Amino acid sequence: MHIDLGGKSALVTGAARGIGRAIAESLAGAGANVLLADVDGDALDETRSAIEHAGGIAATFAGDLTRTDASQQCIETLLRRYGSIDIVVNNAGYTWDSVIQKTTDEQFQSMLDIHVIAPFRLLRAASEFIRSQTKREREEGEIVTRKVVNITSISGTDGNAGQAGYASGKAAVIGLTKTLAKEWGRYNVTVNAVGFGLIDTRLIQPMDNPETEITIGHRHVHVGMQAATREAALSHIPLGRLGTPQDAANAVFFFCSPLSDYITGEVLICGGGVHF
Repeated sequence: MHIDLGGKSALVTGAARGIGRAIAESLAGAGANVLLADVDGDALDETRSAIEHAGGIAATFAGDLTRTDASQQCIETLLRRYGSIDIVVNNAGYTWDSVIQKTTDEQFQSMLDIHVIAPFRLLRAASEFIRSQTKREREEGEIVTRKVVNITSISGTDGNAGQAGYASGKAAVIGLTKTLAKEWGRYNVTVNAVGFGLIDTRLIQPMDNPETEITIGHRHVHVGMQAATREAALSHIPLGRLGTPQDAANAVFFFCSPLSDYITGEVLICGGGVHF
């Protein structure tokens, strides 16, 4: 079955690499016009170039979405470039792990800022367009279904030792998802979440890999997993392998497509059957 998203305008946050890039490429490959948002401008440009080389349409918004004004600027960029908001994928995020006695206030707050406050601000910024546009469409006898997909994790649904901040942020976005599904059903917007298990990105690479140090503002944060922990976790995945970014993107794409037009307020776990 071919899914045609031609004419749709999509925002994907955390789109420079990994899962976000795979999501953006999938949407663009189906014909959507995609705004790529990420803090890493150079990587964003590489992703945009790859999408355009494949025949897709993409633009970029380089900025830190945890800044108070960034969400509004991002939505304004989307509307200025494409004139509509049809799909929003809140994918941006990272891990900053510690057991609770070693977790600082800054560390905990940073996890909430990126995983739930940034999505909240983006959706709030989008709400004026969505409400007014839906009213206009109904007056013209047109029904348009819009899509929001928030990203959570099995850390948010099941908890995970060493991830008090990350798990709290990912649990909170589930509450946001279910609430917006109830508020925005009247505007014909489906709001769902995809929870990832162990997807093979830099967030779960062995910690001796140089890519596991990332720069967020003035901070240098070590992500990744201990090699032994990674191997042990792999043994608990019923499907017997780590997920790929494309596996993750496929689950998100389902919620962005017409196949899910009568599904809202749900959390789909894409984790190969694993539970912590």
